Amino acid sequence: MLAVAGCSNAEQPATPGFEVSGRLEDATIREASGLARSHNQPDLLWIINDNGAKEIVHAVDVSGARRGEFKLKKSDNKDWEDLASFRLDDIAYLMVADIGDNDAKRKHRTLYFVVEPIAANNAEAMLAWRVDYRYPDGPRDAEAAAVDLANQRALILSKRTIPPQLYAVPLRSDSAESVTAIALGPVSSLDKPSRQEVQFAPKTKDWYWQPVGMDISEDGLAAVILTYRAVYYYQRSSGQDWLAALNTRPVRISLGNFENAESIAFGDAHRTVYVTGENKHSRVLRVDLSGVPTP
Repeated sequence: MLAVAGCSNAEQPATPGFEVSGRLEDATIREASGLARSHNQPDLLWIINDNGAKEIVHAVDVSGARRGEFKLKKSDNKDWEDLASFRLDDIAYLMVADIGDNDAKRKHRTLYFVVEPIAANNAEAMLAWRVDYRYPDGPRDAEAAAVDLANQRALILSKRTIPPQLYAVPLRSDSAESVTAIALGPVSSLDKPSRQEVQFAPKTKDWYWQPVGMDISEDGLAAVILTYRAVYYYQRSSGQDWLAALNTRPVRISLGNFENAESIAFGDAHRTVYVTGENKHSRVLRVDLSGVPTP
C-alpha cells in the first residue's frame, strides 16, 4: 500500500487515497502515454506507447499483467498521447489521440477510432474512421483527451499553455478535410506555477502543472485530469457543460513520489481511477474515490 494522498484544494469529508495495484509486466510498454478501460472485458485496460513506437494498442489487467495486443491498421503513431473508450449504438470503441506536438509545428492532428477488439497476441484491427483537425489559434501540444459522448465530441486539453485551453472536436466528420476544433476556453482549476518555476523548469525538469491525461466517466457524471504530480477529480452537476465543470474546485489527490505520471482512466462508472507512468515496468496506481460525496 502506498501512502495516502490528500485533497489540498477541495473541502471534502473524506480523503481519497491510492494504492499500488501492480506493475506493467510488458517491457515493450516503455512510455505509457494513454490508458482506457475495456467496455467488453472486465478488469482489462488498454494502453498505448508514445511517439516512436509501433501502431500497437496493448492490453493489461488492473495488476499490469500482459493480456495481449493488436495492431491498428491504417494509422500512424506520429505522437500518440492519449486513449479513450466509449460505447456508441451499443458498440464499444477506442479513440487513439495522436495529439502530441512538442514544438507546436504540426498543422493537423488526428483522432483514430476503432471497434474494440478482443485482446489477443499479434491481432490486427481495422480503423473504423478518423478525424483530422487543426486548432483555430495555431499549432499546440496536447497530451490529454476524452470523449464527451453526450455531445458527440472529443475534448482536448492543451499542455503547455498557462492556463491550459480546452478544445472540442466532433467524433465524426463527413468531410475528408481537416475540421477546425472549437476553442471552449481556459481550465483554471489546476495548480498554477509561479513565474520562477516556469523559468527554471528546463533546469529542474519539473513541469508539475502540465496536464498529461484526461478521462470522462462512462456515466458522464465525472472527469479526471492528470498532471505530473496529481489527479484532479471533478463532478458535473445536471445541465452543466464540461468547461464550467472543469473550472469548479476539484478534489486533488497528490501522487507523492510517483515519477513520470502520464496516463489515467476510470476503472468503473466513476469511482475508481487507474494511473500509470512513462517508465518501463511502471507502477499501476488505483485511486479510490468512493468516499467522495456526489453533489
